[in-house]
Amino acid sequence: MSSGSRFPVHYLLFILIQEAVLPEHEVAIRTPDGTANGVLFASEDGRRLPGVIFLTDVGGIRASQHQMGGRLAAEGYAVLLPNIFYRTDKPPVWHFPLRFGEPATMQRFGELTGPLTPDAIERDAGAYVDFLAGHESVGNAPMGVVGLCFSGALAVRTAAARPDRIAAAASFHGGRLYADDPSSPHLVLPHVKARLYFGHATDDRSMPQEVIGKLDDALESWGGRYESEIYEGARHGWTVPDNPAYNQPQAERAFEKLKELFADRLK
Repeated sequence: MSSGSRFPVHYLLFILIQEAVLPEHEVAIRTPDGTANGVLFASEDGRRLPGVIFLTDVGGIRASQHQMGGRLAAEGYAVLLPNIFYRTDKPPVWHFPLRFGEPATMQRFGELTGPLTPDAIERDAGAYVDFLAGHESVGNAPMGVVGLCFSGALAVRTAAARPDRIAAAASFHGGRLYADDPSSPHLVLPHVKARLYFGHATDDRSMPQEVIGKLDDALESWGGRYESEIYEGARHGWTVPDNPAYNQPQAERAFEKLKELFADRLK
C-alpha cells in the first residue's frame, strides 16, 4: 500500500462518475470497546439494500478504499467501511509512506494491528453487523463481508462471529490465514455458515504456496461451500489501485468474483 495516489486515468474517470451518483455518509458505530468512525454508502431513495462490510487493508480508510467501497455499492449494496483501527487512531492512520521492513513502518503496523485480538475482532464484528441491521437503508437479506490483505482474516472471523447474518465472505491477498498456533483464523471455520472465497497472490510471503495448501486442506475438512484460487502474476495487494502491486486485469477479475459471490448469497 502506498500513501500516494496512483490511479489509472480510466479509474479516475470511473471515480468521478461514481462520486456523482452514490451517496456517502460519515457514521459512528458503537462497539463494546468504544466508537468506530466509518463511512456508509447507502441509498437515499427509500430502497433497503443488502448490507456489506468492507474491511480495509492496513492502510485504513482513504481514497482508494472509498472508491472500491463505492464501486461495490453501485452493484446494489449498502456498504459499510468501518475504521477497523479505531482503538489506535482516526483516518488517516498513516502520516508517512509505508515501507515494510523499515522500523517506523513496522512499529506503526504493530500499533494499528496489535489491539485487534481475536476477541476484539469478534466484538467488532457483532457491532458492525448490528449497525447495518439497524440502519434504515439496509434490508433483512443476508449480509456479506470482504477483507483485503491484513483484513482477509478479519473477514473470516466476522463470518464466524455472526453466522446468523453473514452469508458470504471474501478475502483477497489475505495474509496469515493459516498458522500452526491456537489463534489461527482457520480454526473458526466450524462456526462459519457463509460461502467463502479466497483470492491469493503469487509468491506472497504472508501466504506462501505451502500455507495456501494447508488452508485448502482445512477448508476441505470444514465441508462448507468455498473457492480458493491463486491469481497468477498478481502480487500481494493487486486489487488496490494505490498499491504499487495494482494489477488492473486481475483486479477486474477479482471484482467479478466478488460480484458473483454476493449476487449468489445476498440477493
